[in-house]
Amino acid sequence: MASPRLETFCCPNRDDATAFVVGFQPRFFNAICIGSAAVSLLLTILQIAPKRRSYRRLSQYPLQKPASSSRILFIVSLCDILGCLGILIRSTVWLGSPSFISKISVLNTTEVWPAAFCVGSSMWIQLFYSASFWWAFCYGIDVYLVVKRSAGLSTIVLYHMITWGLAVLLCVEGVAMLYYPTISSCENGLEHAVPHYITTYVPLLLVLLINPVLFGRTVATVTSLLKGRQGIYTENERRLGMEIKIKFFKIMLVFFICWLPNLINESILFYLEMQEDFKGSHLKNARNAALITWFIMGILNPMQGFLNTLAFYGWTGFNIDFSIQSSREIPWESASTSAVPADGYNPTMSSSLNYQGCTPDKKKGLSGNGYHRADTISVLSEGIVYITNAAIHIWASTFNVHNGAS
Repeated sequence: MASPRLETFCCPNRDDATAFVVGFQPRFFNAICIGSAAVSLLLTILQIAPKRRSYRRLSQYPLQKPASSSRILFIVSLCDILGCLGILIRSTVWLGSPSFISKISVLNTTEVWPAAFCVGSSMWIQLFYSASFWWAFCYGIDVYLVVKRSAGLSTIVLYHMITWGLAVLLCVEGVAMLYYPTISSCENGLEHAVPHYITTYVPLLLVLLINPVLFGRTVATVTSLLKGRQGIYTENERRLGMEIKIKFFKIMLVFFICWLPNLINESILFYLEMQEDFKGSHLKNARNAALITWFIMGILNPMQGFLNTLAFYGWTGFNIDFSIQSSREIPWESASTSAVPADGYNPTMSSSLNYQGCTPDKKKGLSGNGYHRADTISVLSEGIVYITNAAIHIWASTFNVHNGAS
């Protein structure tokens, strides 16, 4: 699991609350982390792997590069995979070599590798999960800017600079203050550890508090655009808005389920640290609550990667496409060509199918004036809201076809 307590544990003179939760049934706890991380890692890779479907191959139609929102979702999944891999490796070493890990608790020891592994693995996990939070925050910003017609493919470069820059900066700054002056002789007291906890939870709190507002504004903007374009708000437009709401709700639900236990656990442990008698009988319920949330974190934190892919893409199945497409077979179009072609097929709208390595049959799902019902479905499948004038025209026409077919 991912908690700043594990980085605090690398200090030999750690606080009582950290020693209490980390030292309680460590073998059982690490076994739980290994199981959860292994399952999540395998299922996440399965989810994002290209699938073989009953569609025509990508090479038959020139498609654009995936939109920035689609790229962000894929990068979030990659960060989750790398963070989960760090949890798996760390828990495996802690479970398999308890004597190696026990050397961390020795003051002024000459052993370097135990402390180096403890700090390195903890920083690896914090870095990639922090990056995942920053990317999720950028996703909320991106979908809002897209419906405001203010973002495009070029924005992804700025997102890379923001996410990786802030993730590295906050991680290094927090760890440097935590291990001052050295790892073997960290400062006592809670004050020197507070900046580390702040830098860890700031991106998480941004996602939990700001993204729901951004998603709500996005849905409101979509609704107003649909009303303004058609002059009326029919059942089709209402259904589209509801599907977008559900998609955003799923994304936020995953974050709340996976990371709310961390906030609860941290609050309880801070409360315990401020008590004079940490082991007093009147604090028994608080200690039990801390242990319960600690083990819940060991299960839910690594599962974020898999649960995120379910929220982003739904269940993509087991039919993996192992064939390798040559780069010459995928003639990506210029990022600046976003207008709807004469035949009504808009490659930008089907960008979410690029990651699956396939595109729907061009002859299927066409309305009377040539627009694709699958374009709308593909956008909703990844929560990417491309509200342009052409997209609104596509939605208005293709949902009529969808209703007629159903």
